[in-house]
Amino acid sequence: MGAGASAAGVRTGRVVHGTGRRIRRATSAEGAGESGLAKLIELHALNSFGDMLITVALASTIFFSVPTGEARGRVALYLVITMAPFAVLAPVIGPLLDRLPNGRRSAVAMAMLARAVLAWVMAGLVPGGGLALYPAALGVLVSSKAYGVVRSVVVPRLLPSQLSLVKANSRVTLAGLVATLVAGGVGGLLHLLGPAWPLRGAFVVFVIGTLMAFHLPHQVDSAKGEQRAELHAEPSEPRPKGVLRAVGPSVVMALRGVAALRWLVGFLVMFLAFLIRQHPPGGLPETVALGVVAAAAGLGNALGSVLGSWLRTRGSEVTVTVMLLLATLAAAAAALWYGIVTVTVVAATSGMAASLAKLALDALIQRDVPEAVRTSAFARSETALQLSWVVGGVVGISLPLNPVLGLWVAAGVTALMLLWTFRSLLRVGPRRSSARPRVA
Repeated sequence: MGAGASAAGVRTGRVVHGTGRRIRRATSAEGAGESGLAKLIELHALNSFGDMLITVALASTIFFSVPTGEARGRVALYLVITMAPFAVLAPVIGPLLDRLPNGRRSAVAMAMLARAVLAWVMAGLVPGGGLALYPAALGVLVSSKAYGVVRSVVVPRLLPSQLSLVKANSRVTLAGLVATLVAGGVGGLLHLLGPAWPLRGAFVVFVIGTLMAFHLPHQVDSAKGEQRAELHAEPSEPRPKGVLRAVGPSVVMALRGVAALRWLVGFLVMFLAFLIRQHPPGGLPETVALGVVAAAAGLGNALGSVLGSWLRTRGSEVTVTVMLLLATLAAAAAALWYGIVTVTVVAATSGMAASLAKLALDALIQRDVPEAVRTSAFARSETALQLSWVVGGVVGISLPLNPVLGLWVAAGVTALMLLWTFRSLLRVGPRRSSARPRVA
């Protein structure tokens, strides 16, 4: 028996080692290993894994453990206590990070360490589910969003010559999605041991992430030649070094469109989660329906990331407009014919549209924004998009659980932004930069 156990251990070790080697080969492809981008991809996967473990723990406490009406009240309270302060803090995050250009590795490490500490604190609070849980959840949310802003800033600093910025961001995003899917299963297994165990797992993950942050390349902290950007379309006059500069009309147009799609995703997450519990489509059990819709959203997001690998900087404005059109049509179809098929379609379409449109926005920033303010533009645009998700979630939790009303509201908001974006597209038109952008 001892020999058999030893042989099984050896085989398991070989499988783990071989899997790790294949993962490292994938993340290091096309120069990502030499540039340091591979380390950021692995760190982002770890970040997504930890965030998902915390999500599993909070969902089991706030959402699934009580009846729909009470759960909705708890989530509304969660939004008020956590997301409302975040709405105030979000506009500060970008400018604050602008003032810390030489400490980005430290900023990432602090975002990881803060969540490690808060996860451990919440592990002691989550069984009771009391109000003390919510301030800690706010800290996790702010730390997570701050990490997201810094990560968007760091990618251009680690870009290998073989990759476009869009393809690099797509690879980072896809690694996070895969890690999220794996963490969902791991979190479910840990929850079987007790509601605090996913949080204890998150603590370990974020401690490792804190250490990994300091292994990012030193060029992450370089701010040579950087200036601050302001997000408006007016052409700016020459200004002294360090003064805000406008990013251009195409970028602002795309940012509005992507913000609408992020709003839609936040809205659907909150609205459909409770709508399906109260009105399961197709007569399916609520857990099955929720699983199908969540899987569709994840697959749509992954599909957007894969398609983004092929995206070029030409026609990015059109890509954002088309994604808004698809999301509007899907939401309208779900409002007209509420059922498991249409709800699955709107979840998948919104996930794909938001993911692909964000990569198109990245391409426009790479194409149109001067290098001196490009890093700041990424930080500020990411902050605006995070805030859009928050606003969408607040609207989603505030509406009555009426599928026709809610989905028409979603379709109406995206339709209005579609018209605005299309009008701007006709006025601005797809433009080509004077310098040829790198493409993969």
